Amino acid sequence: MSTLVVESPGLLTTVQDLGRAGFGPLGVSPSGAADPVALRLGNLLVGNEPGAAALEMTLLGGTFAFPAGAVIALVGGDFGAALNGRHVEMWTTLVVPPGEKLSLGPTRNFARCYLAVAGGIQVKAFLGSASTHLLSGLGGHEGRALRKGDVLRLGTPQLKVRERTISRAVLLRLKPRKILRVTDGPQSHHFSEEAKQVFFRSTFRVSEESDRLGLRLGGPPLAFPNAGEMITEGAPLGAIQITPSGQPIILFVDQQTTGGYPKIANVISADMHHVGQLRARELVRFAEVTIPEAVRLRREQEEWLKHIFQH
Repeated sequence: MSTLVVESPGLLTTVQDLGRAGFGPLGVSPSGAADPVALRLGNLLVGNEPGAAALEMTLLGGTFAFPAGAVIALVGGDFGAALNGRHVEMWTTLVVPPGEKLSLGPTRNFARCYLAVAGGIQVKAFLGSASTHLLSGLGGHEGRALRKGDVLRLGTPQLKVRERTISRAVLLRLKPRKILRVTDGPQSHHFSEEAKQVFFRSTFRVSEESDRLGLRLGGPPLAFPNAGEMITEGAPLGAIQITPSGQPIILFVDQQTTGGYPKIANVISADMHHVGQLRARELVRFAEVTIPEAVRLRREQEEWLKHIFQH
């Protein structure tokens, strides 16, 4: 049996796949990879199904040993990876000889790095997903972030893995957007035109208090006439709530599925992977698009994801 041994877990490393969609009415948020596009690409590099479970590292990577060797790929943020001291390239298939160690450090650019392994990380599924939901302590490896000494079982690769590299054209598309595209939120019509102008013309800073539940933003306060008087209702992934202080929160993958704050907008699905790579103190703005345009952008994304390899 092939395994991965955690010698150092880094700051926050969890097992994630593409999440458990469809359980919001039961109060279970989707969880899953903060950058699902990077996860999919990493899995394709090592011959897995796009949604196979991998490791998600946040801001600081760990050190992992492979007693029997493995075929891996590192995607997302550049965490300065090295294999037994040798520099490791991102976005490409890599063969790890038996007994060697992969070491990662602090991020050099984006918030999250993913380690995909041929055969996938094997953990017990919860509601059909391997994703770790930290708030509830469910899914993943014992429902928690990894710790020193954890041993994870690796699956058996289905096919002989070809060495591949993600094309430069695709990598350019993956550069995180600092202008997030949004559609109208359920309560957008309750906000004044002045408040909407402040929202779309202002720059907001990602707070250090941001996490997988939501990204808190700081900027000019937005006025809402009935703040705090809403009846609690369902809240979708990517919804932008305005708190009583007038500051926005982007609901993220481990979000609460209901909320009583008004939602001025919703980040489109094609841009959610950009949200997952934002770091504290980075600046973001918002641009409004129509729902038909949001659908078109998602379809375009799925189309270019069919042509990812460098030839």
